[in-house]
Amino acid sequence: MPFLLRGARVLEALSRRTGHLLAWFTLAMALLQSGIVVLRRFFDSGSVALQESVVYLHGAVFMLGLAYALQTDAHVRVDVFYRQMRPRSRAWVNAIGYLVFLLPLCGFLLVSSWQFVLNSWWVFEDSANAGGLPGVFLLKSLIPLAAITLTLAGAAQFIRALIQLMEPPPVAAAAATSPALSKQPEETEV
Repeated sequence: MPFLLRGARVLEALSRRTGHLLAWFTLAMALLQSGIVVLRRFFDSGSVALQESVVYLHGAVFMLGLAYALQTDAHVRVDVFYRQMRPRSRAWVNAIGYLVFLLPLCGFLLVSSWQFVLNSWWVFEDSANAGGLPGVFLLKSLIPLAAITLTLAGAAQFIRALIQLMEPPPVAAAAATSPALSKQPEETEV
C-alpha cells in the first residue's frame, strides 16, 4: 500500500506542476489579448500570429488543465447524492467512475486522435491564415497529450479511492484498538 500511495503522490505532483505552469499560460494569454486590443484600438494594426498565439495558449490551458482540474476536484460534478454520501461510499463512486468512465474515455480519445495528429505531423501542418503561426501540428498534439495527462491524474485518483476502500471501516478500527469495545455481548459484565 505505501507503494501505491507513493505512486499517487508522484502523479499528483506532476498534475500540480502542470497546473502551476498553465497559470502562467493564462496570464500570458490575458496580456497578449490585451495587447491585441490596444494594437487594434489605438494603432489600427493587428497581427494574425498574435491572435493565433492566444488560441494556442487557450488550447494548451484547456487541454492540459483537465488533469489539474481533476486532481484539485475543480471539475463539474453532479453531486445531488454524492455530497450526502459517507466517505467510503464516495470512494466507491469515485473508483467505479474512474475505472468505468474516465479511463476508457481517455483511451478512446488517445486512440481516436492518434491518426489525426500523425497526419498533421506528416505534413507539418501550418496555419491556414497568411501570417499565422507555423505549428498547427503542435496544437493538435495537445489532444493525445491531454488524454495521457488525464489518464495519469485519473490513475492517481483511482489509487486514492482504492487506498480509502482498503482501509478498515472506522467502527472496526475502533473495535480493534479498544479492548472494551471488542468484547462479545455475552462476555460483558453487568
